This record gives sequence, C-alpha cells and structure tokens, in this order.
Amino acid sequence: MKTLLLAGGFGTRFSEATDLVPKPMIHIGAQPILWHIMKIYSHYGFNDFVVLLGYKGYVIKEFFVNYFIHQSDVEIDLGKNQTRILNNKSEPWKITLIDTGLDTMTGGRILQAKDIVGDESFMLTYGDGVGDIDIAQLVDFHKQHGGAVTMTTVQPEGRFGGVSFDENSGNVNNFIEKPVGDGGWINAGFFVCEPKAFDYIQNGTKTIWEREPLENLAKDGELFAFKHKGFWKPMDTLRDNKQLNDMWENNKALWKKW
Repeated sequence: MKTLLLAGGFGTRFSEATDLVPKPMIHIGAQPILWHIMKIYSHYGFNDFVVLLGYKGYVIKEFFVNYFIHQSDVEIDLGKNQTRILNNKSEPWKITLIDTGLDTMTGGRILQAKDIVGDESFMLTYGDGVGDIDIAQLVDFHKQHGGAVTMTTVQPEGRFGGVSFDENSGNVNNFIEKPVGDGGWINAGFFVCEPKAFDYIQNGTKTIWEREPLENLAKDGELFAFKHKGFWKPMDTLRDNKQLNDMWENNKALWKKW
C-alpha cells in the first residue's frame, strides 16, 4: 500500500526558517520531520511513499537523491575515479517525488497521484505532524467499516492551563495544567483511502481536501473517524519545532517506535 505525503505548502508561520527549505524539511534532531513521519510508517512495514511536492520541492528531491550515499560508508579512489559503497544503513524505501505545482491546494495535490495509486487502497498524511499512531490498527479499522476514507482524529492539548473554582463563591480550588481540549476531536491526518476518494476532488488544483471532499464524503456516509488517544503533535510554529526537538534530545520522543 502506498503512502502519500503532503509536502508542498509554504509554511508561512515559520517565517525565516522556510525561506531556505520547505516545512517538511525542518529538522527534529539530525533529520527532517518528513523522515520521522516516514519512519513511523516504515515501522509497520509500509515503505512505498509518494511525496507531493510544491514549494521548494527541489530541496526534498536533493535530500532523497543523495540519501543513499549519505547513509553509507564510502571508499573513493580519486586516481581511478571510482567510488565503492562499503556499508549502507538506509531504509528499504521506494520514493516517488511528484511536482504538483506551487499554488496547488491539498486536494489538487492528492489528485495528481491518482494514476500512480491506481485501483489500490492508499494512505495519506501531512508532512508536518508526528504521533504514536498504530498504523496496523488504523488499517484494520479501515478495512472493517468498508467506507471510502478513514481519518485519524485526536483531542488536542489545550494551549493554556485551566482554573477550577466554586461557581457560587468564586473561590479558586485548583489549577489544571493544559487540559485536553473541550471534548472535541480534530483531523490529525493519517488517512486510509479507497480509490473512490479521488472522485470527490472535483475542482482540480483549487480543491482543498479538508473542505468539499471530506465534507461530501461525510454527507455520503463514506468518512469514518479513527480515534487516537495517544501522542500527536503538529509542527505549525517554531515553538512546536523547539518542543519536538526537546523531546527528541531528551529521549522523550513518543512517536519514535523504531
């Protein structure tokens, strides 16, 4: 089963950081977040990726073109102009890189992978979020309900600490450290889709996957939610990136299953 990775956005909330590289190439530790996402899928045996490129897509192309050599011990004979690979530590990944256009919306990017996906089920996620999602369990859930699309949902961590107090007197009795959201569930990516999902992308490059396609899939009873109650975190800002790096450096990276 192929995994589509949305990696074409501008990442405007990262300011200067995305002047040089696209957001999926911003590092957590020694590797870009895109690599971390691929490692999550690879842990469950899914190694066939389709990366949907847009803004500064050439940076992602260069990373993967050179990845094999960077993961290898190399013997270079300058006199004979020969290079020999001594040992390679790269993953068994097959990676297809598609230029989907600079200003193409998420749905339009997905649609351009239709011929590559063919008549098979496929997975899809964003190139800027990590989590300890059980991909095998997610796929099993998708197969059981028989719908066109499964969307992983999470309850996000609150941005601010809460206050507990007596409603009558106003007496404060407790502080709550960043409670989980208000009971609502949000889209966390990590989709599993059937080919018929492409039929819901009707407006070409201008289609936003999260709008008409998902809304109409829901209306038709074809969209199902997989509830993930573990760790998940998007990398929307430099602050998020710092938090993810702190977790990685302190061996608290909950998404690391490999």
